[in-house]
Amino acid sequence: MTEPIRVTVWGENVHEGRDESVRKVYPDTMHETIAAAVRAKLGDDVVVRTAWLQQPEHGLTEEVLAETDVLTWWGHAAHGDVDDAVVERVQRHVLSGMGLIVLHSAHFSKIFIRLMGTTCSLDWRSENDRELLWTVAAGHPIAQGIPHPLVIEREEMYGELFDIPQPDELVFVSSFSGGEVFRSGCCYRRGQGRVFYFRPGDQEYPTYHQPEVQQIIANAVGWAAPTSPRQLPEVHHRKTPGWFDQA
Repeated sequence: MTEPIRVTVWGENVHEGRDESVRKVYPDTMHETIAAAVRAKLGDDVVVRTAWLQQPEHGLTEEVLAETDVLTWWGHAAHGDVDDAVVERVQRHVLSGMGLIVLHSAHFSKIFIRLMGTTCSLDWRSENDRELLWTVAAGHPIAQGIPHPLVIEREEMYGELFDIPQPDELVFVSSFSGGEVFRSGCCYRRGQGRVFYFRPGDQEYPTYHQPEVQQIIANAVGWAAPTSPRQLPEVHHRKTPGWFDQA
Protein backbone atom coordinates (compact mmCIF):
# COMPACT_ATOMS: atom_id res chain seq x y z
CA MET A 1 0.00 0.00 0.00
CA THR A 2 1.38 3.41 -1.00
CA GLU A 3 1.68 5.89 1.84
CA PRO A 4 -0.36 9.10 1.43
CA ILE A 5 1.43 12.29 0.43
CA ARG A 6 1.86 14.54 3.47
CA VAL A 7 0.94 18.10 2.45
CA THR A 8 1.34 21.30 4.45
CA VAL A 9 -0.62 24.27 3.10
CA TRP A 10 1.01 27.49 4.32
CA GLY A 11 -0.78 30.82 4.24
CA GLU A 12 0.25 34.31 5.21
CA ASN A 13 -3.21 34.86 6.76
CA VAL A 14 -2.96 38.67 6.75
CA HIS A 15 -5.60 39.76 4.24
CA GLU A 16 -8.22 37.48 5.78
CA GLY A 17 -7.95 39.27 9.09
CA ARG A 18 -7.54 42.78 7.68
CA ASP A 19 -9.68 43.09 4.55
CA GLU A 20 -13.43 42.56 4.56
CA SER A 21 -13.38 42.10 0.77
CA VAL A 22 -11.09 39.08 1.16
CA ARG A 23 -13.12 37.62 4.04
CA LYS A 24 -16.19 37.66 1.78
CA VAL A 25 -14.35 35.63 -0.84
CA TYR A 26 -12.50 33.34 1.56
CA PRO A 27 -14.47 33.19 4.84
CA ASP A 28 -12.53 30.07 5.86
CA THR A 29 -9.17 31.71 4.97
CA MET A 30 -7.27 31.11 1.76
CA HIS A 31 -5.08 28.38 3.20
CA GLU A 32 -8.05 26.40 4.51
CA THR A 33 -9.76 26.76 1.13
CA ILE A 34 -6.69 25.41 -0.66
CA ALA A 35 -6.29 22.61 1.88
CA ALA A 36 -9.94 21.57 1.50
CA ALA A 37 -9.53 21.52 -2.29
CA VAL A 38 -6.46 19.27 -2.11
CA ARG A 39 -8.28 16.89 0.23
CA ALA A 40 -11.33 16.82 -2.04
CA LYS A 41 -9.33 16.24 -5.22
CA LEU A 42 -6.87 13.65 -3.87
CA GLY A 43 -8.86 11.96 -1.13
CA ASP A 44 -7.04 9.17 0.70
CA ASP A 45 -3.90 9.81 -1.36
CA VAL A 46 -3.05 12.79 0.88
CA VAL A 47 -2.92 13.88 4.49
CA VAL A 48 -3.21 17.67 4.65
CA ARG A 49 -2.38 20.10 7.44
CA THR A 50 -2.29 23.90 7.46
CA ALA A 51 0.18 26.41 8.90
CA TRP A 52 0.31 30.19 8.86
CA LEU A 53 2.50 33.19 9.54
CA GLN A 54 1.24 34.09 13.01
CA GLN A 55 2.04 30.71 14.58
CA PRO A 56 5.30 30.13 16.48
CA GLU A 57 8.04 29.59 13.87
CA HIS A 58 5.25 30.34 11.33
CA GLY A 59 4.00 26.81 11.90
CA LEU A 60 7.02 25.44 10.04
CA THR A 61 9.04 23.81 12.78
CA GLU A 62 11.70 21.25 12.05
CA GLU A 63 9.24 18.54 13.09
CA VAL A 64 6.50 19.79 10.75
CA LEU A 65 8.83 20.04 7.76
CA ALA A 66 10.29 16.60 8.44
CA GLU A 67 6.73 15.28 8.17
CA THR A 68 5.92 17.25 5.00
CA ASP A 69 6.32 15.79 1.51
CA VAL A 70 4.92 18.85 -0.29
CA LEU A 71 4.62 22.42 1.02
CA THR A 72 2.37 24.97 -0.68
CA TRP A 73 3.12 28.66 -0.03
CA TRP A 74 0.87 31.71 -0.45
CA GLY A 75 2.07 35.15 0.68
CA HIS A 76 1.65 38.76 -0.34
CA ALA A 77 1.55 41.50 2.30
CA ALA A 78 4.13 40.27 4.81
CA HIS A 79 7.01 38.64 2.96
CA GLY A 80 9.46 40.60 5.12
CA ASP A 81 7.92 39.23 8.32
CA VAL A 82 8.96 35.68 7.53
CA ASP A 83 11.91 34.80 9.76
CA ASP A 84 15.14 34.12 7.88
CA ALA A 85 15.80 31.07 10.05
CA VAL A 86 12.53 29.54 8.85
CA VAL A 87 13.41 30.34 5.23
CA GLU A 88 16.77 28.62 5.72
CA ARG A 89 14.99 25.60 7.19
CA VAL A 90 12.50 25.37 4.32
CA GLN A 91 15.30 25.67 1.76
CA ARG A 92 17.22 22.85 3.42
CA HIS A 93 14.18 20.60 3.27
CA VAL A 94 13.54 21.45 -0.39
CA LEU A 95 17.14 20.55 -1.21
CA SER A 96 16.64 17.26 0.63
CA GLY A 97 13.60 16.36 -1.50
CA MET A 98 10.53 18.15 -0.14
CA GLY A 99 8.30 19.54 -2.90
CA LEU A 100 7.38 23.24 -2.92
CA ILE A 101 4.40 24.82 -4.71
CA VAL A 102 4.67 28.61 -4.85
CA LEU A 103 1.35 30.37 -5.46
CA HIS A 104 0.66 33.73 -7.09
CA SER A 105 2.26 36.68 -5.22
CA ALA A 106 4.56 34.31 -3.37
CA HIS A 107 6.85 34.95 -6.33
CA PHE A 108 8.20 37.68 -4.00
CA SER A 109 8.50 35.35 -1.00
CA LYS A 110 11.93 35.02 0.55
CA ILE A 111 12.03 31.29 -0.11
CA PHE A 112 11.24 31.59 -3.83
CA ILE A 113 13.72 34.41 -4.39
CA ARG A 114 16.38 32.42 -2.55
CA LEU A 115 15.75 29.29 -4.60
CA MET A 116 15.64 31.20 -7.89
CA GLY A 117 18.59 33.55 -7.23
CA THR A 118 16.90 36.41 -9.12
CA THR A 119 14.63 39.35 -8.26
CA CYS A 120 11.46 37.48 -9.38
CA SER A 121 9.97 40.87 -10.33
CA LEU A 122 7.18 41.32 -12.89
CA ASP A 123 4.56 43.72 -14.29
CA TRP A 124 1.03 43.70 -12.87
CA ARG A 125 -2.44 45.22 -13.08
CA SER A 126 -5.39 44.41 -10.80
CA GLU A 127 -8.55 45.43 -12.65
CA ASN A 128 -10.87 42.42 -12.96
CA ASP A 129 -8.96 41.15 -15.96
CA ARG A 130 -9.78 37.91 -17.75
CA GLU A 131 -7.00 35.35 -17.78
CA LEU A 132 -6.60 32.64 -20.41
CA LEU A 133 -4.30 29.91 -19.12
CA TRP A 134 -2.81 28.07 -22.09
CA THR A 135 -1.25 24.62 -21.73
CA VAL A 136 2.11 24.46 -23.50
CA ALA A 137 3.18 21.00 -22.23
CA ALA A 138 0.15 18.82 -22.90
CA GLY A 139 1.79 15.62 -21.70
CA HIS A 140 2.91 17.03 -18.37
CA PRO A 141 1.31 15.50 -15.23
CA ILE A 142 0.37 18.95 -13.90
CA ALA A 143 -1.67 19.66 -17.04
CA GLN A 144 -3.75 16.47 -16.94
CA GLY A 145 -7.49 17.08 -17.10
CA ILE A 146 -7.13 20.85 -17.62
CA PRO A 147 -9.05 22.54 -20.49
CA HIS A 148 -7.09 24.41 -23.16
CA PRO A 149 -7.36 27.23 -22.54
CA LEU A 150 -8.58 27.45 -18.97
CA VAL A 151 -10.65 30.63 -18.62
CA ILE A 152 -10.43 32.53 -15.33
CA GLU A 153 -13.00 35.28 -15.64
CA ARG A 154 -11.68 37.65 -12.97
CA GLU A 155 -8.03 37.88 -11.99
CA GLU A 156 -5.07 40.17 -11.50
CA MET A 157 -2.77 40.55 -14.50
CA TYR A 158 0.86 39.52 -14.28
CA GLY A 159 3.02 40.33 -17.30
CA GLU A 160 6.50 39.72 -18.61
CA LEU A 161 9.26 40.28 -18.06
CA PHE A 162 9.16 37.82 -15.17
CA ASP A 163 12.71 37.83 -13.77
CA ILE A 164 13.17 34.13 -13.09
CA PRO A 165 15.64 31.55 -14.37
CA GLN A 166 14.59 29.63 -17.46
CA PRO A 167 12.17 26.95 -16.16
CA ASP A 168 13.22 23.33 -16.42
CA GLU A 169 9.71 22.74 -17.76
CA LEU A 170 7.10 25.34 -18.74
CA VAL A 171 3.57 23.97 -18.37
CA PHE A 172 1.29 27.03 -18.68
CA VAL A 173 1.39 30.47 -20.28
CA SER A 174 -1.25 33.13 -19.53
CA SER A 175 -2.61 35.89 -21.74
CA PHE A 176 -4.59 38.98 -20.69
CA SER A 177 -6.78 41.70 -22.18
CA GLY A 178 -3.92 44.17 -22.63
CA GLY A 179 -2.02 41.72 -24.81
CA GLU A 180 0.30 40.72 -21.96
CA VAL A 181 1.63 37.18 -21.66
CA PHE A 182 3.14 35.47 -18.63
CA ARG A 183 4.90 32.20 -17.79
CA SER A 184 2.32 30.93 -15.32
CA GLY A 185 3.31 27.33 -14.63
CA CYS A 186 7.04 26.88 -14.11
CA CYS A 187 8.81 23.72 -12.92
CA TYR A 188 12.23 23.63 -11.32
CA ARG A 189 14.47 21.15 -9.58
CA ARG A 190 16.54 22.40 -6.69
CA GLY A 191 18.78 19.79 -5.10
CA GLN A 192 16.56 16.72 -4.65
CA GLY A 193 13.36 18.80 -4.49
CA ARG A 194 10.84 19.85 -7.10
CA VAL A 195 9.46 23.41 -7.20
CA PHE A 196 6.35 24.54 -9.10
CA TYR A 197 5.37 28.19 -9.48
CA PHE A 198 1.67 28.72 -10.32
CA ARG A 199 0.48 32.25 -11.12
CA PRO A 200 -3.32 32.53 -10.53
CA GLY A 201 -4.67 33.35 -7.07
CA ASP A 202 -5.00 37.03 -6.13
CA GLN A 203 -6.75 37.41 -2.79
CA GLU A 204 -9.53 39.63 -4.16
CA TYR A 205 -10.85 37.02 -6.59
CA PRO A 206 -12.41 33.56 -6.05
CA THR A 207 -9.75 31.77 -8.07
CA TYR A 208 -9.08 29.02 -5.51
CA HIS A 209 -12.77 28.07 -5.58
CA GLN A 210 -12.53 27.26 -9.31
CA PRO A 211 -12.43 23.46 -9.78
CA GLU A 212 -9.87 23.53 -12.60
CA VAL A 213 -7.47 25.65 -10.55
CA GLN A 214 -7.93 23.26 -7.65
CA GLN A 215 -7.13 20.38 -10.01
CA ILE A 216 -3.89 22.02 -11.12
CA ILE A 217 -2.77 22.41 -7.52
CA ALA A 218 -3.70 18.80 -6.79
CA ASN A 219 -1.80 17.64 -9.88
CA ALA A 220 1.19 19.69 -8.75
CA VAL A 221 1.13 18.00 -5.35
CA GLY A 222 1.45 14.63 -7.06
CA TRP A 223 4.25 15.88 -9.32
CA ALA A 224 6.23 17.57 -6.53
CA ALA A 225 6.04 14.70 -4.03
CA PRO A 226 9.37 12.95 -3.39
CA THR A 227 9.94 9.74 -5.33
CA SER A 228 12.70 8.46 -3.04
CA PRO A 229 13.56 8.82 0.65
CA ARG A 230 14.52 12.33 1.68
CA GLN A 231 18.18 12.94 2.41
CA LEU A 232 19.69 16.18 3.67
CA PRO A 233 22.58 17.49 1.55
CA GLU A 234 25.97 16.12 2.52
CA VAL A 235 28.60 18.36 4.04
CA HIS A 236 31.80 17.61 2.17
CA HIS A 237 35.15 17.76 3.95
CA ARG A 238 38.69 17.91 2.63
CA LYS A 239 39.99 14.46 1.79
CA THR A 240 43.57 13.36 2.36
CA PRO A 241 45.50 11.48 -0.38
CA GLY A 242 44.66 7.79 -0.39
CA TRP A 243 41.48 8.19 1.65
CA PHE A 244 39.55 5.79 -0.56
CA ASP A 245 42.05 2.92 -0.09
CA GLN A 246 41.92 3.45 3.66
CA ALA A 247 38.12 3.27 3.85
